[in-house]
Amino acid sequence: MAIKYKWAIEKVILLPFGALTVFDEDINRPLKEEFLILIMGPLFQIVFVIIHSLFFYNRDLIDYSNLILIFNLMPIYPLDGSKLLNILLNKIISFKKSHLITIYVSFLTILFILKVRFNLILLLIISFVFIKVIKEFLMHKNLFNRFLLERFTKDFYFKKGKTIKNMDLRKMKRDYRHTFYNGKRYVTEKEILEKRFDFKGKL
Repeated sequence: MAIKYKWAIEKVILLPFGALTVFDEDINRPLKEEFLILIMGPLFQIVFVIIHSLFFYNRDLIDYSNLILIFNLMPIYPLDGSKLLNILLNKIISFKKSHLITIYVSFLTILFILKVRFNLILLLIISFVFIKVIKEFLMHKNLFNRFLLERFTKDFYFKKGKTIKNMDLRKMKRDYRHTFYNGKRYVTEKEILEKRFDFKGKL
């Protein structure tokens, strides 16, 4: 699916609980594309379990695959469950809020897992994803700036439009083009981003 939509794959990392595909792509690529690429992983795993159950059947392998699938769908960054949550949030609220909520939900889910069940193997796995969540939290401001900079330097086409009052960049959404109202007149997205990054724009 990534090849179909021409997403640049930077690397694939093999982990005890599955594989993590790292893309070198714009944040502002369509949510539809990201969703279809994301969902292929869990769907492939489900198909694998069904085929194996019908033709080979190994209970241990099936149980292990189901465990990986369930764990991978948990809303913890960088698992697929967190990415799915982030995509759904981006459909209804701003990019900035979506990212922060995904991080907070990741922290809460980790705490819930450790409270419900605790063993050494689980602790090692959770420690790995916890570090990833911390790093993502620390990168939040840089990620938001990258989101804005992409919108300024590249020409994306979005069918849907949104008007934002008070010139608040934090309300910008993925898959939308924006118009800002400064109390006197309407300003384009490019104009307000030029003011932020070039310090030449006059609103």
